[in-house]
Amino acid sequence: MAELTTLARPYAKAAFEHALQAKSLEAWASALVTAAAVAQDDKVQAMLSSPSFTSSAKAATFISLCTEELDESQQNFLTVLSENNRLPLLPEIASLFAAFKANYEKAVDVQVSSAYEIDDAVQEKLAASLSKKLDRQVSLHADVDTSLIGGAVVRAGDTVIDLSVKGKLAQLADAMIH
Repeated sequence: MAELTTLARPYAKAAFEHALQAKSLEAWASALVTAAAVAQDDKVQAMLSSPSFTSSAKAATFISLCTEELDESQQNFLTVLSENNRLPLLPEIASLFAAFKANYEKAVDVQVSSAYEIDDAVQEKLAASLSKKLDRQVSLHADVDTSLIGGAVVRAGDTVIDLSVKGKLAQLADAMIH
């Protein structure tokens, strides 16, 4: 996974910088999500790994499969990826692009798993509190995980805050063993 990220990062960064300069972040994000979905199709993966196709044939086929209109720079980007045998990296490139975009827009998706359902008022308070703490616009997604016993687990990017009973018991058990 880290290797894919390392390979994909320069392409995602180049796409992000171009989209930022062209003031077309949303269009690029949408195009990359579409291209990533196409790249994950089994038949497309077989075509991309086939030595019988040239890189230009792979690029032309891939571009024709992308249902949404790609502008010239997006088509050129896919052609460059094809020439460097990097089209299979599109899901990772799209993910990194989305992270760059969210960081630029000072936004973060936060996943809250709790033992019990959280009502809307508490979700709003939690989102406001996290927004202030993270200095970002928070988009909160809540779900119920009864295995937590009580409390909640908050995930925001690489940050995980485990305030669950299950997590506390695991810490206690680990402390008792060591």
